[in-house]
Amino acid sequence: MTTGDGSDRAGATGPADTTALQTALVDWYTDSHRSFPWRETTDPYEILVSEVMSQQTQLSRVIDAWRAFLDRWPTTAALAAADRSDVVGFWSAHSLGYNNRATHLHEAAQQVETDYDGAIPRTPAELSELMGVGPYTANAVASFAFNAGNAVVDTNVKRVLYRAFEGIRDDDDPDYRPLANELLPDGTSRVWNNAVMELGAVACQQTPRCDEAECPLREWCHAYQTGDFTAPDVPTQPSFEGSRRQFRGRIVRLLGEHDEMELDALGHRVRVDYTPDGEYGREWLRGLLSDLADDGLVRTEYRGERTVVRLE
Repeated sequence: MTTGDGSDRAGATGPADTTALQTALVDWYTDSHRSFPWRETTDPYEILVSEVMSQQTQLSRVIDAWRAFLDRWPTTAALAAADRSDVVGFWSAHSLGYNNRATHLHEAAQQVETDYDGAIPRTPAELSELMGVGPYTANAVASFAFNAGNAVVDTNVKRVLYRAFEGIRDDDDPDYRPLANELLPDGTSRVWNNAVMELGAVACQQTPRCDEAECPLREWCHAYQTGDFTAPDVPTQPSFEGSRRQFRGRIVRLLGEHDEMELDALGHRVRVDYTPDGEYGREWLRGLLSDLADDGLVRTEYRGERTVVRLE
């Protein structure tokens, strides 16, 4: 976020320059996000239905149910006029979780018709007045329908923030909202919130897929640079993360992107805390390269004062 004095910062827990991070994440999302039908609409009713259905239900299972629901009740007026038992029966038949979500959605539609003249409210505060609509859902609808929300903070977003920014780990029970809102570019809550949530779902999973999913935050991410992938919903370190096997894989990927790399340049790309004479320095890196050489994958060449590494 650009501040009033023109500098780029995201507070003590964020990166010094958020502009590049924001651009990288939005570009990644724009180029490669998963396609869901509710991402192709800005109709607030359609988005509200998708958000309620998606609570603790796999998105792949929601698609057909969402389409069928809207075919049957395409507007808040149609849903408000429906028999509640029909709505609950639909919910149960499609295995969409607790039936009270169906009754709350039905009541919310009646509120929209009677209290808001058939128009779903635009702000998180007003949306929170609807039956069954909590702060998260209210903010999501405001963001995705009206591009007028704050940062959305769900489990996926918490995991991304906790791993990416070291400072947020200082608190035993951190409040993620200030950092999430500082990172939110002005006027872009629709694409930004979708992008952060997608990152948590696709790349920054409980067992992360940083390289496979080409996570755009790798350059800034504390977890990626140190190998510590613990998170609020990942209390213990996944066995692969931070392992020698993971760093060997990172070396192979980097060398695959370059014809060759000098030893120290490679080390700094493999982990941010690499220092030639430190604990994670040349001796540590040579050990990894020795393992890879034994497997016939890399070759180290000595050219005068330069040490160069390349794939076999």
